[in-house]
Amino acid sequence: MTIGQHTHNMTNEYPLTTWRLINTHYLDGATNMAIDEAISRAVQANLVSPTLRFFGWQPACLSLGQAQPGGDVDQAACRADGVDVVRRPTGGRAILHTEELTYSVIAPEREPRVAGTIVESYKRLSEGLLNGLLLMGVPTWQVEQPDNHDRDQGPVCFEVPSNYEIVFDGKKLVGSAQMRKAGVVLQHGTLPLHGDIARISLYLAKHPDQDRVRSRATTVEAAIGRVVDYDTAARLMAQGFAEALHLQLKAGELTPEEQAWAEELRREKYAADEWTYRL
Repeated sequence: MTIGQHTHNMTNEYPLTTWRLINTHYLDGATNMAIDEAISRAVQANLVSPTLRFFGWQPACLSLGQAQPGGDVDQAACRADGVDVVRRPTGGRAILHTEELTYSVIAPEREPRVAGTIVESYKRLSEGLLNGLLLMGVPTWQVEQPDNHDRDQGPVCFEVPSNYEIVFDGKKLVGSAQMRKAGVVLQHGTLPLHGDIARISLYLAKHPDQDRVRSRATTVEAAIGRVVDYDTAARLMAQGFAEALHLQLKAGELTPEEQAWAEELRREKYAADEWTYRL
């Protein structure tokens, strides 16, 4: 299956390019983070084309930003409810991954859709996210210059929109983070589809105020009054990226090298407490 460019494409700013499209569906948190890093390694080694991946999380997982203190986690609450904890390779604050669509874009820095500064590439990739949301019926927009209230306060990622984050009705809807290493850009982010956005408070040591979280973040269901399921969201988001970024998306799988690297990274890094609680 190939998702191609439609005639009403939004931009011809880029030459038509083929990216690989992978949907790994529901995996545990350590596996998800290991796969992102394994794909980055394969892109850097020129073994695979730039890749757009969609994935979900089973069981629910609290992910910490790469530099976030492990002490932010209420480990007992996570254990009691069977919630995984993982540390991302990217920055930002904690996210509770459940009932959501997560995406990652992994491409060489020279790829025009991710070239330039972090903010420039972030803005470009957001065009794909905005278009996918529009196809779901969610009219969203980007925050160009957010105010800096509580910028570095609390542990919850979704409380504060940063540059070019996507909001609905003033509330953050997509949280994304980026990492650049060895000439490769990895950007991943999360779109909460339904459920209570404030559940994250239960799994953080300081138990942030749930009403405050709800006042600053939202889900697709809360925005449009109906549930968009994972498969539909992944299909429409792929179409959104293809149209907005002039891409042909060719469905693919992880290569044997990527699978081997992912297993190794999961075992030695992302599933290890030495990584998860290193700060």
